[in-house]
Amino acid sequence: MKRISATELHDRMTSENRPVLINALSEEAFTSKRIPGSINITEHNLECASNVIPDKDQDIVVYCANADCDASPKLAEKLTEMGYNNVWDFEEGLAGWRSEGYPLTGTDVS
Repeated sequence: MKRISATELHDRMTSENRPVLINALSEEAFTSKRIPGSINITEHNLECASNVIPDKDQDIVVYCANADCDASPKLAEKLTEMGYNNVWDFEEGLAGWRSEGYPLTGTDVS
């Protein structure tokens, strides 16, 4: 599985080739805290991915809470099985994003 660092992700989020950024956590967790510009797709609503991301060659980055969380690698694998060709796992997730000093958004962000 392809992985991406916080710095690489930040650079790509501000480029012309911006990936679709997917938060793999529950809707409640997504509302609470997320990387700006991300959408929420989980294993439980995976079928919506085809509607939201019709281009199978679109760059996609999936993240969850931190390196110990397994939601993003599981979702990245399922997206790859669905035929998406350019899927990365941002393994460090919310914790890694914040530790690099990048902003989060949501109802519980201080």
